[in-house]
Amino acid sequence: MQQYRRMLGLPGVRALMVLMLFARIPLAATSMVFTLLVAVGLGGSYGAAGLVGAASLVGVAVGAPLMGHVVDRFGLRPMVLLATLCEGGFWLSARFMSYPVLLGTAFFGGLLALPTMSIARQAIAAMVPEELRRTAFSLDSISVELSYMVGPAVAVLLATQLSPQAATTALGCSVLVVGLLIVAFNPRVRADHERADTERIPRKEWLTPRFIGVLLVGGGAVFVLAGTDVTMVAALRESGQLDWTGLLVIVICTASAAGGLVHGAVRRSLPQVVLMGLMGLLTIPAAFFIGEWWLLALALVPSSALCAPTIATTGEEVARLAPVSMRGAATGLQSSAFTLGASLGAPTIGFVVDHTSPAWGFAAAGVGGVLVAVVAALAGRSSRRTGPLGTADSVEAADGQHQAEVAKP
Repeated sequence: MQQYRRMLGLPGVRALMVLMLFARIPLAATSMVFTLLVAVGLGGSYGAAGLVGAASLVGVAVGAPLMGHVVDRFGLRPMVLLATLCEGGFWLSARFMSYPVLLGTAFFGGLLALPTMSIARQAIAAMVPEELRRTAFSLDSISVELSYMVGPAVAVLLATQLSPQAATTALGCSVLVVGLLIVAFNPRVRADHERADTERIPRKEWLTPRFIGVLLVGGGAVFVLAGTDVTMVAALRESGQLDWTGLLVIVICTASAAGGLVHGAVRRSLPQVVLMGLMGLLTIPAAFFIGEWWLLALALVPSSALCAPTIATTGEEVARLAPVSMRGAATGLQSSAFTLGASLGAPTIGFVVDHTSPAWGFAAAGVGGVLVAVVAALAGRSSRRTGPLGTADSVEAADGQHQAEVAKP
């Protein structure tokens, strides 16, 4: 655990990790609150709730890079204040909205949402030196797992014990509190030696095929996760074991957290593309273990253990490849990739399950992950041949220098 002790001993990092753990709980509860508000509070269908959630996700995908651009140009605090007021206002007023109004405003609620994921990644890149970033991003991924275990559960508790409208009000208040705490803490998004680096770099110079491949892998990992979640519920429902869903979720989240813990402790790990390919490949065998919930849980442990490492490596690669002056926009694009992966994974694999069986759902999610890894590997290879400077030699030299730096004790 020496790597974790060194990383958490850095100035401000321990406080950042605790703050971002709680800051992401409202985000984790968003989808559940939308579902409960529409399906229970407004008496609508689950399909109608899905439309509202989809509109919000599209807004998040579009808004995250824009919010990152605001950080790059004007700093973190102005963006956080803007997003906190807009998102907090949306959730505090959502209880008074009819369904058409809620559907029409959900996109803007997502567009101007507080990008807690991007904020955490920018702060880690600024506050943690490169040799400890794997550890920091791994701990951050574990924090995300914990947030998604707490957020939806609290939303259900509030909605069932009080009302769905009470859950929206609580979510709005939570966003305001979280935003004000971030403003007060004001984590650095530039290291001391990076503050003078304000040169605006054209997007075509850093948004290379290699960078796009990194985003593709990150989105692919979430695609597999979303598809696995849908298929898991379908499999348990088919076998009459739906009551065990919560325990199964805890098992796979624990496996992911354990994988992230190991990933952050080692000095060298597998490349991002390899982790993604293995994650997809190890999801496929779950198709043969859908009879009993505990067998399915054991079958999903190997692929789940690679979830947090894949997500952590994505953040690490984005921080390494993105120019300092464009870090906000780059981490925003990473959030967009994750959002799009979730938006595509659930309906795509759900369609497969509806027209075949849960077994094919696991197979399709796994094959999709492997295909994403292959495409990303090809994109990375193409980028190495041409490179951002137009010559293969320059890129090979840069890669060699980076590998030498990573290998330093």
